[in-house]
Amino acid sequence: MKVIALLALCVTLFCQGYSNSLDSCQGRCGYGTDSNFSCQCNTHCERYSDCCSDYAEVCKAGASSCEGRCDEKYNSQNKCHCNSKCTQYQNCCSDYANLCGSDGGSSGSVITNAEIKAVSETLYALDSNKASASELIINAQTLVSDSQTSLQTDLSSQPLFRYVDEEALFTRPTYAALLAVLDNYQRMTGQAEDFTPQQLAEQEAFVKETMSNTELGRELFAFLYTKGVYASEEEFFQDLKMMWFGLYSRNNNKMDSSGFEHIFAGEIKGGKVSGFHNWIQFYLLEKRGELNYYSHSFNGPWTSYPDVMGMQFMWDGYFKQVGSAVIGCSPEFDFAIYSLCYITRPGKQCQLSLGGKELIIQTYTWENSFYGDGKKFIGSAFPASPRS
Repeated sequence: MKVIALLALCVTLFCQGYSNSLDSCQGRCGYGTDSNFSCQCNTHCERYSDCCSDYAEVCKAGASSCEGRCDEKYNSQNKCHCNSKCTQYQNCCSDYANLCGSDGGSSGSVITNAEIKAVSETLYALDSNKASASELIINAQTLVSDSQTSLQTDLSSQPLFRYVDEEALFTRPTYAALLAVLDNYQRMTGQAEDFTPQQLAEQEAFVKETMSNTELGRELFAFLYTKGVYASEEEFFQDLKMMWFGLYSRNNNKMDSSGFEHIFAGEIKGGKVSGFHNWIQFYLLEKRGELNYYSHSFNGPWTSYPDVMGMQFMWDGYFKQVGSAVIGCSPEFDFAIYSLCYITRPGKQCQLSLGGKELIIQTYTWENSFYGDGKKFIGSAFPASPRS
């Protein structure tokens, strides 16, 4: 009777496209057909009815988990990864740190939330180029509830920025480097970006000024270096240039976007503002009369700069429901905290501590194209509602 039952089970499994082989899919998900195994672990096996018996559990239900996959070999077809390089390439599965950290395999050095908070406090203290209260004055005006952010109603009669000391701030090297890059983009998605040699040099200069020529930037590199994320300063710089300035397509298969353009300059997609999380770009457009500030839906607990706000505004006929930004920080601080969070918590919420108060940065990875050996570009990064 046991033999009959087993045969019946085998027939059932075969009819469903699965094999009763003892061969397993552990560490083989997505690989091409291999005749050395009696069953397979890729999407074709469902069609040809030669999947391993654990295919559904390991390769489908478990495709986004590191359960049973710690230290597996890199496979470009996997949705996420569970080896010691995935933190460097920002493509770990969400449970990698929990399942493959100090307990499982050679994760190198998993970066903890406490370590991220500690280094963010250090970066906050080192932001010597942030605006002072005499260099930047804002007029927050109307505060709206979350349910009112979509009203598209101008509830603030005055600009958000009452005064900015451009002579004091914008002549500093990192500010000047940011200004040089901000005007290099076409804001409409679907229109390919085409950079001149001068504009490419400006991108390089921005990374160098913010990360190499400031104590704040050097501190960020030192932290990531000691944690084993980067082996050299050159590797760090090259990765920043690619993850931030590497082009990908948001619309119509045109190379029309990058993490930097989306976050710092802002874009227009689908008839509305997309991205746009930088206070200096906001100020410049408002000053030129191209941006109309409507209201804000949250204001951080900080009493000096940098502070955090979530703004509603109209950019030359296109609305932004909540455009959050760190207000009054230096370009290097903005660039550093977004980079820190994207490198250590890609596609997740990242908990920072600034002056003893917590700030959540939400990051998103760009999933549709890659650079290097499977690395993911920055899709977006912005301040979530701060916790007081």
